Amino acid sequence: MGAKLFSSYTIKDVTLKNRIVMSPMCMYSCKEDGIVQNWHKTHYTSRAVGGAGLIITEAAAVTKQGRITNQDLGIWNDDQIAGLSELVSLVKEQGAKIGIQLAHAGRKAQDEEEIIAPSSIAFSGHYKLPKEMTKVDIQKTVLAFRNGADRAAKAGFEVIELHAAHGYLINEFLSPLSNRREDEYGGSEANRYRFLKEIIASVREVWNGPLFVRLSAHDYSEGGMTAEQYTKMVKWMKEEGADLIDVSSGAVVPAPINPYPGYQVPFSETIKHGAELATGAVGLITTGTQAEEILQNNRADVVFIGRELLRNPYWPRTAAEELKAELESPKQYDRAW
Repeated sequence: MGAKLFSSYTIKDVTLKNRIVMSPMCMYSCKEDGIVQNWHKTHYTSRAVGGAGLIITEAAAVTKQGRITNQDLGIWNDDQIAGLSELVSLVKEQGAKIGIQLAHAGRKAQDEEEIIAPSSIAFSGHYKLPKEMTKVDIQKTVLAFRNGADRAAKAGFEVIELHAAHGYLINEFLSPLSNRREDEYGGSEANRYRFLKEIIASVREVWNGPLFVRLSAHDYSEGGMTAEQYTKMVKWMKEEGADLIDVSSGAVVPAPINPYPGYQVPFSETIKHGAELATGAVGLITTGTQAEEILQNNRADVVFIGRELLRNPYWPRTAAEELKAELESPKQYDRAW
């Protein structure tokens, strides 16, 4: 049997040629208008040439207010579709599938006059105090995710990932450390989950393709969320139409994390088997052998590679050599590979 890392993987109607996914990573390379720049076209396309099965672009803000910084990619208006569409075309042409991460920074937005969150609690002393969202704010934001998904479909993306991790808005609702609301969006697990539930439902109205959700499966803080607690919510996500959970961790509150190779993989394993839903493992995965171990031991279904793909756009080739697996080279590179 060949290397599992280089076996194909089908989610709904999309088949990836291998199980290597480029993790969404902010590039901070846009102008204020959030439109794709030449940098994005070069950066993502080169990873497609390098052999990744799926490229997920960085967090795209569903509202202008929801940007992490004012250099973020945007999907809040129709003027942004053309650039995204060109990016999709370039990546697909090189044999990779392409997805986009839809996001709202919530209380971690850095450049906005007014920032919003489930509760009026700042992330830390260096961050602004957010305004507690009204029901109208919540409804508008759910609609913004729906509109973002609609634009993603128009641009030709094949996968959508909802960013519900790293202390951004959806994550802020999910964790009791950042959500102190006393209405139907706070308190119980079901209430804290309601915002994401409504987003998934609204996105599903305009999107039939694979839907990923990135979660921070552990808050590393007393009273915070754990992978076991998230497993219950993931069962709900599965019922409502999520196809894969991209399992990350941390960053909803300032907390010390001890990162080591594969430190988040156990969370992926817990959620995958507990909720019986496909997962992606991410975080300090740097070698083909490590990725293969995760897949062969059924700890995840795909492997998200982040910084290692920044260091080496041809990481899939390096991993294939390590695993003695066949990897078809770009025909232009035959003489070298």
